[in-house]
Amino acid sequence: MLAVLRAEEVGKTYYSGLIFRKRQRILEGVTLQMEEGRTVGLMGVSGSGKTTLGKIMAGLERPTSGRVLYSGKEIWSMQGREMLAFRRQVQMVFQDPEGSLNPRKSIKSSIHEVLSLLKVPAKKWQERTAEILEMVGLSEEIVCRYPAQISGGQCQRVALGRALLLRPRVLILDEPTSALDISVQAQMLGLLKKLQRDTGLAYLLISHQPEVIRFMADETIVLNARGERSNQKWEN
Repeated sequence: MLAVLRAEEVGKTYYSGLIFRKRQRILEGVTLQMEEGRTVGLMGVSGSGKTTLGKIMAGLERPTSGRVLYSGKEIWSMQGREMLAFRRQVQMVFQDPEGSLNPRKSIKSSIHEVLSLLKVPAKKWQERTAEILEMVGLSEEIVCRYPAQISGGQCQRVALGRALLLRPRVLILDEPTSALDISVQAQMLGLLKKLQRDTGLAYLLISHQPEVIRFMADETIVLNARGERSNQKWEN
């Protein structure tokens, strides 16, 4: 099966200092591929580069070495409409759901902001908002509230819904359940499974929780402390 999104020998190094340059290698030679309807689990110790790799896969950071291919084309060679399509079709949902929403905007405003960027006619905003809230298991009464007025689980569902408005093919999920209690975690994971069955989404699931990875992933990749892909089994 052709990979929707593929990283080939990706490395990332950060440099600091003007006179005495310091070099910090975060990732080295990581290869992975994502396919429609499947989940790749990504684990590793703190500082192993999991989130950095997620950002590189989403095109939010540029690798120092290697390349990322979307539908067989290197993403940093894309321009114009092609790059815009990639930006919409590969979305990243971050660990802190409340932090990804503007605290000064109601849930309705946050959703309508995306619809406006997508140039959806204003007369269809209410209908699209209702559709996306139903998809992520939220009632419409939540739209008048602000992020601080809803739970962490509800914030995560809103953040997920905003990403789904773009009708992506790939979701990169950075610790999507780590801030939630056990019962809410189970609900969120069940929702992600259902969305994948219904839409064929490809997931890159970043987590430090082995039980979450075991439940969700078709394939598990472990990064070691040097930011390299490890052949060793994960031990909690």
